[in-house]
Amino acid sequence: MSKPNQVQGEGNYDAAKEYDEAQRKFVKSGKVDAAARNAKPKSPAEAQDMQHAEETGRSHAKGEDPAVTRDSRRSGSAKP
Repeated sequence: MSKPNQVQGEGNYDAAKEYDEAQRKFVKSGKVDAAARNAKPKSPAEAQDMQHAEETGRSHAKGEDPAVTRDSRRSGSAKP
């Protein structure tokens, strides 16, 4: 957690580090495939609802995240 007098500025670096560490821990846990299977729609109606939700979200977006279109063959972090 951040120190009381520590300025975070644009974003919360401590929270970002905690999130990144939690993601690494989840990936190492071996539960990713099971979570992906459990996230699949259970019915055609649910699949349609999920598609509609994604389309709604995309309609509010300003464009694709540059990190998504960045050359994935590069090694290292996706962060600049």
